[in-house]
Amino acid sequence: QLQLVESGGGLVQPGGSLRLSCAASGSTLEYYAIGWFRQAPGKERERISCISSNGGRTNYADSVKGRFTISKDHAKDTVYLQMNSLKAEDTAVYYCAADHVFDLCVLGRPDYWGQGTQVTVSS
Repeated sequence: QLQLVESGGGLVQPGGSLRLSCAASGSTLEYYAIGWFRQAPGKERERISCISSNGGRTNYADSVKGRFTISKDHAKDTVYLQMNSLKAEDTAVYYCAADHVFDLCVLGRPDYWGQGTQVTVSS
C-alpha cells in the first residue's frame, strides 16, 4: 500500500521560497503520477501541479504558473515542489497525491493522499 509523506512546509515571508518534498513508503513513486494540492481555511481544495510517472508531462494551475516548479527525482524516489515568490494567498495546507493515471491527477481525483504540510506566508 502506497503511503505518501510530505515535508518542507513552514513559515516564510512574502516573496520568499520554500521547497516541499513528497516521499513514499510501502511502495515506490516510479509508476505514479504525482500531484500537489492545497486547501486554505474555508476554501475548496485546489490542484496546484501534476507530474507524470516519467516526469515528461507537467501541469500547473494558473495561480502558480511561473512561480512554482514540480520535479521528480527518480534516484531519490521523491517529488519536489519548488515555490518561489510566495504570496500571502499561497497560505494553505499542501498535500501530495498519487495515481497511476496522470489525467486523474489533473482532474483532482488521485487515489492516494498524504497527510499534508502547512505553508504559511506572512510577514
